[in-house]
Amino acid sequence: MPREKKAKTLPAKAEEKELMSNNDYMSTLTELKKHIRECQLRAATAVNKELIQLYWTIGKSIFERQEGSGWGAKFIEKLAKDLQNEFPGVEGFSKRNVFRMRAFYLEYKLVPPLVAQLNELEHLGVLTQIPWSHNIILMEKIESIEQRLWYAEKTVENKWGKRALEDWIDRDIYSRQGKAVTNFSLRLPEPQSTLAKETLCDPYFFDFLNLPPGHLEKELEDGLVEKIQETLLAFGHGFAFVGRQYPLEIDGDTFYVDLLFYHIPSHRYIAVELKTEPFKAEHTGQMNFYLAAIDDMLKTPQDNPSIGLILCKRKSKIKAEYALRDLQKLMSVAEYSTETQKKLPKAIAALLPPIEEIEEELEKDITTESE
Repeated sequence: MPREKKAKTLPAKAEEKELMSNNDYMSTLTELKKHIRECQLRAATAVNKELIQLYWTIGKSIFERQEGSGWGAKFIEKLAKDLQNEFPGVEGFSKRNVFRMRAFYLEYKLVPPLVAQLNELEHLGVLTQIPWSHNIILMEKIESIEQRLWYAEKTVENKWGKRALEDWIDRDIYSRQGKAVTNFSLRLPEPQSTLAKETLCDPYFFDFLNLPPGHLEKELEDGLVEKIQETLLAFGHGFAFVGRQYPLEIDGDTFYVDLLFYHIPSHRYIAVELKTEPFKAEHTGQMNFYLAAIDDMLKTPQDNPSIGLILCKRKSKIKAEYALRDLQKLMSVAEYSTETQKKLPKAIAALLPPIEEIEEELEKDITTESE
């Protein structure tokens, strides 16, 4: 009687190797890594939210105790010291930071709900989605609650770090974003029109360039390209540099776009023409020609229509609006400046006395209010 042949088995290492190269395994690994990262992000977000709410609660408790018992700043100093002793491994309980918790509560306790209010702390809304250090920056640099909330939302949207947030505040992006003259509302439905407009500013500050008052267009272009990192920061979030004097071959002739960018969030090319003279209506004809070529030669089906940005030394808003009104291509006119900005918050900060002196004065004020 013939013996039955045993099924041929692979050695353990061969089985493992076959498994490791299996598409199903790689797909499983990729999916699990995605879930882990999402979980880590949710956990970090939850921890941050709890921390901001804790600081709010501490600030509220301090204020209410001072109001009800007449305690002054010495109470805050003792509380900070005792909290540091009780929780030696926990940062954030310095006297200065505890004062900030009280200030945080006072700044927002009367603010109308920002979201559907489920409990007292829910009205903090987007402020719980940004780190405490960012909230400190907003309190110390900006007076308007509306502007603070706008910068907080942009921080979440663009994942700004501390330095980026401070830089955008110093550059007053709140007042400049979406202020350029455009024809977007005539050519795009909402919300595409607003979203496209928010990619541009007016004016653009190129104060990192050392150019004389009567500089030439080539000098301006050279400076922007040489300091491309600062230039990208000046243009805003999501801009990628494609090239300078970008060639467009059209019917045997070559035409050159001063600067060509790609705006990643909106998936579109943005062509920039630099003009050291005041805006003229004929500038739009040249840009319209460039945009037609870019949309035909570079734009893919996944890209949105390109935008043309004419940057000039000065402009008449009325003239620019008339010049753009009947154009089919998306176009914008904005001004630029190479003069050094007056960064008022930093200038004032340099003149202020040390924080200890400020806290001593605050202590006097609090004691007076409590009496």
